Amino acid sequence: MSLKILYFASLREAVGSSGEQIDLPAGVADVGALRAHLAERGGRWSVLTQSKSLRAAVNQHMVGAAAAIAEGDEVAFFPPVTGG
Repeated sequence: MSLKILYFASLREAVGSSGEQIDLPAGVADVGALRAHLAERGGRWSVLTQSKSLRAAVNQHMVGAAAAIAEGDEVAFFPPVTGG
């Protein structure tokens, strides 16, 4: 399964990329599993599991960790945003 992944704000800075196209192994079928798969890369990617308040969107719709992902989806990860 191929996905487009986007990283925003401080997360983009931490992983050193604004996005990527990846092919996922079998068994990675929801946002939580995707996040864990990416974090398994280690190093700078561990930031994906350091924050419990990390937000995600699939095809520009806010979702939780249990949201299913499918071939061709766009998944975006970003830290919570506060205003002031």
